[in-house]
Amino acid sequence: MKRIAVVAVALTFLLGSAGLVGAGDNPLKAQEKKVVQSFVDEIPKDHIIGVEKFYEVYKAVMDGKKEAYLIDVRTHPEFYAFHIEGTDHIHAGHMYTIPKKITDPTAEIYVWCRTSHRGKYVAGFLYKYGYKNVYLYDKGVVGWAAAGHPFVNQFAGKFKITEYRKYPSEAEKSFRIREFHPY
Repeated sequence: MKRIAVVAVALTFLLGSAGLVGAGDNPLKAQEKKVVQSFVDEIPKDHIIGVEKFYEVYKAVMDGKKEAYLIDVRTHPEFYAFHIEGTDHIHAGHMYTIPKKITDPTAEIYVWCRTSHRGKYVAGFLYKYGYKNVYLYDKGVVGWAAAGHPFVNQFAGKFKITEYRKYPSEAEKSFRIREFHPY
């Protein structure tokens, strides 16, 4: 009887482990990809633009030749660290406030984030809300930096990012003393 119990426990462990190992990708990650795609499907293909087109729109808006909302949907700390000068900011988690701020469903709206993930959600939601003229700038601030365009913040003024990298870098991992750090 004891031997059967030990074999049963071992078999359960092996089958359970094999199931975990054989499961591959996290099923929630796969479902999340489907959800993101459902939001992307809401956006007309010609309303997903790259850095060159976005820069043209940005210049026209800044020069007063075009009316459009340019909305950075990154977090507050990301926006205040650096952003594209003259643009608006609404945290992606607060996109529900946009219909209170922009009441015209035909308003021209451009959204972006760091790369494009949050921007896809926001642009898709705006179409679901009933907006008709929303554009997703799909390269975000990473693409803006790579194109050599400037950013601003309240401390440094206007500047260009010459190397956009993920943190912590190897050098940042080796710090010895920091009172506060983001990771």
